[in-house]
Amino acid sequence: MPRPEQPSLFVPAPLPVAALGDAERLACLRLIRSSNVGPVTFRELINAYGGAAAALTALPELAARGGTRSFRICPKSRAEDELAAAHRAGCEPLFTIEPGYPKALAALETPPPLIYVKGLKTYLHQPAVAIVGSRQASAAGHKMARQFAIELGQAGLVIVSGLARGIDAAAHDASLATGTIAVLAGGLDHIYPPENEALFHQIGERGCLVSEMPPGFRPRAQDFPRRNRIVSGLSLGVLVVEAARRSGTLTTARFAGEQGREVFAVPGHPLDPRAEGTNQLLKTGATLVTEANDILEALEPMSQLGSRAFREYSVPPVPDMSAPDALALPVPEPSNSDRDAVLSALGPHPVTLDDAARATGLDIRAVRVILMELDLSGRIERHGVNLISLLTSLPAENDQA
Repeated sequence: MPRPEQPSLFVPAPLPVAALGDAERLACLRLIRSSNVGPVTFRELINAYGGAAAALTALPELAARGGTRSFRICPKSRAEDELAAAHRAGCEPLFTIEPGYPKALAALETPPPLIYVKGLKTYLHQPAVAIVGSRQASAAGHKMARQFAIELGQAGLVIVSGLARGIDAAAHDASLATGTIAVLAGGLDHIYPPENEALFHQIGERGCLVSEMPPGFRPRAQDFPRRNRIVSGLSLGVLVVEAARRSGTLTTARFAGEQGREVFAVPGHPLDPRAEGTNQLLKTGATLVTEANDILEALEPMSQLGSRAFREYSVPPVPDMSAPDALALPVPEPSNSDRDAVLSALGPHPVTLDDAARATGLDIRAVRVILMELDLSGRIERHGVNLISLLTSLPAENDQA
């Protein structure tokens, strides 16, 4: 008789959702900007302590128990300066624990804890499709991108893209009248590429600009793939119009597949290098499309207000998140032997939280607290929300200062 599958011990707890006061918003930003606080640890800290203010107070002790004595908490003045810069740039922060955070993005395994938004925020809550492609697009590619953007927009879908040259810019320009979202790799006060300045300002007035980076941040090469995961995360599906075999555009399609989004591709001539990437996507399972109706038919079951596309959290609203102990529950304080047991259960190969809990025999809440401690001290690496590995080389103490 086959052994019955064991039920998972670990179900990611939904974040509390409530309107934030100025003090809690500032505390959230300080928490995110503190050492080693990534998306998973941010979620764990909020859930464990009921709010960012209480979590900030607990950070030094948690990091010390994890093995570091020089933990850096983001200074209040630095967070205030960032929020002031955002205000000057005409954008506002949205945290995952706020009602206005896009549900599509919140449904990701590790959503960015904070995004900055400028323009019409209503577009963030409407069903959307991303259109991406080559920066060096052909005339036919430009025409296809515009045609898809116009017809999908007229059908009620918001068009998402990355404000890059070529296909991105064509899709944004064609959907200004019906709704478009541009996701930037840098801060919302930094226009890149410079030739899209006029389009940038038009989107800021008639569409919506989004970035997870603070104002003043100039994008680096590694920031564009990070942007691409938000482009796909905001969308029901991703359409690739033209892409070379090694195009960065293909990272958006890869993220879409990982996030459970639909991937569409326009076929191209086999001798055109700008079609190598799209043709390869079609060979590996992307949906071939030649007109907007192909996409509309594929998305029709889940595009009705997006309600069937993304899971929604049925969490009672928290009346006052500005109160430090609004949701606080007793947080376990693991012993040194508990901590040693978890460290012994971890190694360089990623394991699940379930595996770590079963190997140690510890309560799942205690394991989660220990992992928070180890994460804050830079001793583990997170691989999504439920996979953890032990870092083989520990960071120097002064690296955390």
